[in-house]
Amino acid sequence: MTELRDEIRTQPHAVVDARGHAADAGPGAADRCYDVLIALRRVMRAVDLHSRSLVQRCGLTGPQLLVLREIGRDELSVGALARAASLSQATVTDILHRLEARGLVERRRGDNDKRQVLVRATNAGKRMLQHAPRLLQDSFVVQFTSLAEWEQTQLISSLQRVVAMMEATGLEVSPVLAAGPIAPGATETTDEPDAGRIKAPAGTG
Repeated sequence: MTELRDEIRTQPHAVVDARGHAADAGPGAADRCYDVLIALRRVMRAVDLHSRSLVQRCGLTGPQLLVLREIGRDELSVGALARAASLSQATVTDILHRLEARGLVERRRGDNDKRQVLVRATNAGKRMLQHAPRLLQDSFVVQFTSLAEWEQTQLISSLQRVVAMMEATGLEVSPVLAAGPIAPGATETTDEPDAGRIKAPAGTG
């Protein structure tokens, strides 16, 4: 990172604006760029390390634990589960197949409508939830929602600007902090644009 600081210091036009035009980095730009890149890298590392730890401790990925936790509260249809987890039905279906293969969830036909398939956690799944670690985003949600509204808005605006600067605005992603794809070959986002919002973890008010 020392090389990055030196490069910006020695090349006054090392920074380009949104249209690709050279822009004067200005005094202190090297240190500010360094701080931003370090912060981004720390976030990436935190997500990666937590994802690895989750797999080592309980054999589940973040998205799998998220889905299991949702149906651990109450049995749901696949559609309702997808909305609750803010994931596409294809993604949820893929995750359910994996959880079912491990005996953590089971499906049954609805009592009134036999065409409806409901999913619930098995006893093994409920035991897994009792000992599973919290998701990385749980702590973030609690801290974020405790901020004043102006701070929340400021953070959202700044992060959206960073996304645009990294040319990642068009990526389809779901609100799950996890390394790698949510489910191989499946679309991440929910099929219904207004469905599902991040909920504060149970017990946090």
